[in-house]
Amino acid sequence: MKNPEKVSKHIVSWIDNYLNKSKMKGFVVGVSGGVDSALTSTLCAETKRNVLCVEMPINQEKDQVSRSKKHIEWLKKKYSNVSSINISLDNTFDSFIESIPEVKSSENDLSLANTRSRLRMVALYYFSSLKKYLVVGTGNKVEDFGIGFYTKYGDGGVDISPIADLLKSDVYNLAKFYNIINEIIEATPTDGLWDDNRNDEDQIGASYEELEKAMQIAHNLDYDLSNREQEVLKIYKSLNSSNRHKMLPIPICKIPKDYIR
Repeated sequence: MKNPEKVSKHIVSWIDNYLNKSKMKGFVVGVSGGVDSALTSTLCAETKRNVLCVEMPINQEKDQVSRSKKHIEWLKKKYSNVSSINISLDNTFDSFIESIPEVKSSENDLSLANTRSRLRMVALYYFSSLKKYLVVGTGNKVEDFGIGFYTKYGDGGVDISPIADLLKSDVYNLAKFYNIINEIIEATPTDGLWDDNRNDEDQIGASYEELEKAMQIAHNLDYDLSNREQEVLKIYKSLNSSNRHKMLPIPICKIPKDYIR
């Protein structure tokens, strides 16, 4: 990134201008303990507008909870416009599991992971409606437009996406620019949706650094690729194709006018 200061000012100005046009009163951000939500909440705080950071643990690993708390404490010390709330969704999630038909765990794992994300979306929009705040997305460009690594109507259900044009490496650069705590910057990326604490690379089969390169070469055949780069490119193209439905507008069945007029 050539000029992190210029990029950060551009994003902060964009967020602030969008809030002005929306006639809403602030922002609500789900903070997970990861670098994406840490940067997003910091950028929102930079606007000097009201920012509500929401922790939403669901049977969460202690290190993830610890990082999110430390980041929120850091934000509050630095920005007087930041407030926070912790909403434990353990009982809500467990109650949901008790209410649905029992199926084999291996068949149910992904559905339950997505359910966790969607429960968090419901909680964020509760506060959005209550306070007239915009729900702010925390997805980066690799996740949102590369491989579709998010839950439809879960963490993909947001009002604005300030960092969705930033590669993961850009996110790290801006996080360092803002002096976000090293524990978060150095943490292994994870969505925190699985009982076995698998990380993003475990799920995807490639690192974000590898995926960024795959994005760059996906439509360029001039590269001389190593065996690993060919493997990652195959992973990238497969996920980009299978998750394309998340990135496109909802299909609408258009009725011929002479059928209904």
